[in-house]
Amino acid sequence: MKGPDSERLRRYWDRHAASYDRQMEFLERKFFGDTRQWVCRGATGEVLEVGVGTGLNLGHYPVNVSLTGVDLSPAMLAQARRRAAMSSRPISLRVGDAHRLDLPDASFDTVVCTFSLCAIPDDRHAVAEMWRVLRPGGQLRLADHVVSTSAPVRLAQRLLELVSIPTGGEHFRRRPVLHVRDQGFAVEQQERFRWGIVERVVARKPEPGP
Repeated sequence: MKGPDSERLRRYWDRHAASYDRQMEFLERKFFGDTRQWVCRGATGEVLEVGVGTGLNLGHYPVNVSLTGVDLSPAMLAQARRRAAMSSRPISLRVGDAHRLDLPDASFDTVVCTFSLCAIPDDRHAVAEMWRVLRPGGQLRLADHVVSTSAPVRLAQRLLELVSIPTGGEHFRRRPVLHVRDQGFAVEQQERFRWGIVERVVARKPEPGP
């Protein structure tokens, strides 16, 4: 599903790669808390991170996982590679589009995505791709900022989107967990906090029936 949207977003994130970590540091301190640790610590086996960005999650995974990361932005991946070089584990990082992952079916035990589905043009299709590359019984571990449970905050999110969607494709009123359920995943854990703005989810791709 490569096209004008993907190319525009690639250029946008390339331009913002140098400032991304500083922006996230503020957001994590004020809103996201321990979400990266919460998501990554339960990953097992062969792990794929979709939207790996600058590699902020790399230090939070268990030492015994095998990690692959994909991202649309080469500039973001350049920073992730610098982080990966300081790790004792092998980490494969590659340019990739979440709409069409260049990976085999049923090839991972865990798929992780943190604070990235908000900026992927078709988040439903991205969830379907995560389903495709997960093995039966595998885990999907997600976190993102989502539409608030507070009406005044939802109004603020709507106003923010008037600027954020045209410039960087950033959505504030999505709920990826709805696509996760529709796809057929069984949701095992789900938490929302900070006026419902932050949502983190663990779901599992069911084993085939007898």
